[in-house]
Amino acid sequence: MRTIGPLLCAMWSFMLLVGCNHESKDRRAVPADIQAIFDRELYRESVWALRVVDLDSGEVLYDQNSEDSLFIGSVRKVFTIGETLEALGPEFRFRTPVHRRGIVRDDGVLEGDLILVAKGDFTMGGRRSPDGTMAITNLDHNEANTLGNAILTSPNPLWGFDSLAAQVAGSGIKAVNGEVVIDDRLFQPFEFREEFMVSPIFVNDDLIDLVIRPTRPGKLAEVEHRPLSQAFTVTSELTTALPGEGERVELAPNLADGLGAGGSSGAVAGRLPADFVPPITESWPWVRTFRITEPANYARTVFIEALQRAGVKIVNAQAVGSNRSDLLPPRDTYTAETLQAELESLPFAEYAKFVLKVSYNIGSDTSLMLWGLTQGCDNLEDALALEREHLVGKIGIPESEFHFVDGSGGGPTTATNTAVLQMLKYNAESSFFPQFLDSLPVLGGDGPLAFFTDFESDPTLAGAKGNAYAKTGTFAIGSKDGILLKGQSLAGFIDTQHGRRLMYSLTVNNVQLSNDVQELLKVSQDQSTITAILWRDH
Repeated sequence: MRTIGPLLCAMWSFMLLVGCNHESKDRRAVPADIQAIFDRELYRESVWALRVVDLDSGEVLYDQNSEDSLFIGSVRKVFTIGETLEALGPEFRFRTPVHRRGIVRDDGVLEGDLILVAKGDFTMGGRRSPDGTMAITNLDHNEANTLGNAILTSPNPLWGFDSLAAQVAGSGIKAVNGEVVIDDRLFQPFEFREEFMVSPIFVNDDLIDLVIRPTRPGKLAEVEHRPLSQAFTVTSELTTALPGEGERVELAPNLADGLGAGGSSGAVAGRLPADFVPPITESWPWVRTFRITEPANYARTVFIEALQRAGVKIVNAQAVGSNRSDLLPPRDTYTAETLQAELESLPFAEYAKFVLKVSYNIGSDTSLMLWGLTQGCDNLEDALALEREHLVGKIGIPESEFHFVDGSGGGPTTATNTAVLQMLKYNAESSFFPQFLDSLPVLGGDGPLAFFTDFESDPTLAGAKGNAYAKTGTFAIGSKDGILLKGQSLAGFIDTQHGRRLMYSLTVNNVQLSNDVQELLKVSQDQSTITAILWRDH
């Protein structure tokens, strides 16, 4: 069975969380209108858990099955991002340097190598808006192939590499006689959900975006891609078909040499009916993606091309090829004298928004690695072990109440509602809480929660829009009957109609769905409706 969690993760990772007070015995049954949702036929075989707590007083308003360990999906990210915000600080900025190894002659020729030292900046300036914020859309390209479409951000995805190249040129280097190398030794690469390895260097979230539009029946469809680089080219035999012929689009990346190494390519084939309507957005363009699986090779080519655009001649190194990590010096030999350029990122608070509002899985896993580095470890296994000690020893969450396999909520990630609320409470009492709260999706505002605000049947709930801030999480797999929604969770905060701030965690496990995506959307809408009821009644 193929896991489709990433799709669901992106769409429903921002759900709301409940308060946490392990010792309280003041437990009340859920109100009738919420219980009526729990009792629907769709959830006949399901398990619901809900815990709601007044953040200020600690009063437990509702509690049901909150000590059960349930699948929470991307709600796990409220742990990772809270920890990283605390360890790095909301104002932390990545500083990605470029060093030289060798001397620069009087004529501007570097007799030696130019080295970009990756620091784990998972945007590398590619989402930087003119106003100094992170560019984010409600339908991110990281889930384009799973969800069926995306809305691309507008900033140049290669901005950071162009900025570094311009600084190198400005430092007086006119040519490089040696190699251009990416130093990606910040942490040990880790496997992302048995698909590819993640390292500390990124280009456009390690994706190639395809931008597709139909033309006239019988003609090739318009297929463009970004970023443009010699490292990866796209060929297309996608034709525009007559209306009603049916859509069939196939993406076939050539992974023989590793995507991004040695001039890889992707092929697009099939047919696109002239009357095809792009999913979700219902407007053109239609976005699909290829995955970069050798990011250091790809980043090396991208940086060489940026240097060439900036007027720096690369004398001997080939633009397309493998990253020569064997040429790297010992890590402690970089000095201020060898520094030629440095890319300063936006504050980490903007990265927190990116991860939580988009439910960016790779960004959350990388954030756990960044947290691990502050604890003295450089690999995912040790970071998870140290995090477990931190959650139990410092935050006070019982070890039996959570099970994390990565930093983003993949696969069999479980937690109790009380554990989730304990983390939310810890975040709420920390100095970084304003930035954390600002990072959560807003009901009716942004992220997945922007889509689930259909309260027409009960206008008394409409005021909840803009007053709930929560992370969603989804874990689903294919089954013989369609889709088994093993877990859908929502956790965060509600500023209620009567001026209270609530924490809540809401989870449902084991929902059998057909292949009709509307059923899946219905579960998310039901959880949003429950959120709105809590807003109205308190």
